Amino acid sequence: MDFSVISSNAHLIWYGVLVTLYYTVITVSGGLILGLFIGLIQIGRFKPLVWFGWLFVEFFRNIPLLVILLWTYYALPIFLDIEIGKGWAGFLALTCYAAAFYAEILRAGVQSIDPGQTDAATALGMSYAQRMRRIILPQAFRRMIPPLMGQSIMQMKNTSLLSTITVPDLLYQAGYISSFSFKPMEVYTAVGAIFLIMLVPLTVLSRVLEKRSNRAR
Repeated sequence: MDFSVISSNAHLIWYGVLVTLYYTVITVSGGLILGLFIGLIQIGRFKPLVWFGWLFVEFFRNIPLLVILLWTYYALPIFLDIEIGKGWAGFLALTCYAAAFYAEILRAGVQSIDPGQTDAATALGMSYAQRMRRIILPQAFRRMIPPLMGQSIMQMKNTSLLSTITVPDLLYQAGYISSFSFKPMEVYTAVGAIFLIMLVPLTVLSRVLEKRSNRAR
């Protein structure tokens, strides 16, 4: 095996890493914001919003991400009669997909809090927003950190599907280098190693946070 192909194309590899990290950050951030909204409306009392949240979660959780990604890039512009670039298509697909999983984590985390605390906050005259902001969410987030970390790790791996719509992420760059170097074994071995370097520390951190969360209960 000759890994000189990696060093001679290091600029492409590093650019792919930056693109992968960029899409991980923006889709995790967008997914958390949207997921929080979807999760909260599912535990509300307004039935149309509850059903909307349920349909959103089931729709995106039960369709393969690759199908969602390709549909967003190729079909959505036809339905809406607008142009959607590959970057926006990737962002929308990955964000909505992540939000469906984050919503379930957030919903379960909120519902795990003792209902008595909600009753006590209500008795003190707190509004719904105040109860969530001051009492429920701070406690729930501590319990949700490990699964949220785990889903965020999955999200980084999911960004590799962006290569199917020619977003120049790490996997796309690997395919490009392999196409002219004819050394796919070396290239994809290096890509696997890079993902390990990025993800193993996050996995270890997730386990540490989970242990701390369990001790805090």
